[in-house]
Amino acid sequence: MIRWLAHGGLWLFSLVFLLPLLWTLRSALLPEGLAYALPPAFGPWTLENFRNVLEGPFGKAFRNSFLVAISVVLLGLPLAAGLGYALARYRVGGHGLRFAVLATQMLPPIVLALPLFALMRLFGLSGTLWALVLSYLAFALPFMAWLLLGFFQNLPRELEEAAYVDGATPFQVFFRVVLPLATPGLFAAGILGFLLSWNEFLFALLLSGRDTQTVPVALSTFVTQRGVLFAQVAAGVVLSVLPVALLARMVDRYLVEGLTLGAVK
Repeated sequence: MIRWLAHGGLWLFSLVFLLPLLWTLRSALLPEGLAYALPPAFGPWTLENFRNVLEGPFGKAFRNSFLVAISVVLLGLPLAAGLGYALARYRVGGHGLRFAVLATQMLPPIVLALPLFALMRLFGLSGTLWALVLSYLAFALPFMAWLLLGFFQNLPRELEEAAYVDGATPFQVFFRVVLPLATPGLFAAGILGFLLSWNEFLFALLLSGRDTQTVPVALSTFVTQRGVLFAQVAAGVVLSVLPVALLARMVDRYLVEGLTLGAVK
């Protein structure tokens, strides 16, 4: 009896978190006029909202978000791995550099919004995808490096020392010994860096142009003079959540292992 009550409580607790997502999916599958009708409607179902969303500017914004997020991960992850390993093993820069890396996460993004906008205009990058990639990289890189720092500190030094005894160079130790062991941490850092870039709104609003909008900015365009296109907003939200959910499901084992091993000694 206690077991069934425990399982029932867990199901109820899960539904509290799943209900907003399920309600959004319901709204996305209904015609626009029924999406916000009272009492709530549960049919007829249609995929028209998804077609309208993908055929409009949102489809291009979806591609832009994916290109920006992937670019941030591909550029930032190698740099973060090198920085995290240098801080963990060689203590480069001492505690001052560690604090500087951590301090970048303490600044509110709005503080750097106007300086970044001025810099991108100065270098002629305003309105381009590179403006978003460089801006996101400035925030994602310290975050990923700090996550990997904790992970590298928990790797056994004996494996590296054994490689040095066998005649390996520091670069060979890093690429052949450390990085394979750090695979869970790299997956965790990469996914979190992807999420930071995928969901960011402020810099995308300031630095993107008409053809370089990302998903969060494109979703705001569904607020029109006729009101909020609620069903299309719901369809856009479902489409924006889907790739992140699939990515997290594919690498969930590495994600959990990377986060826990990087935080627990």
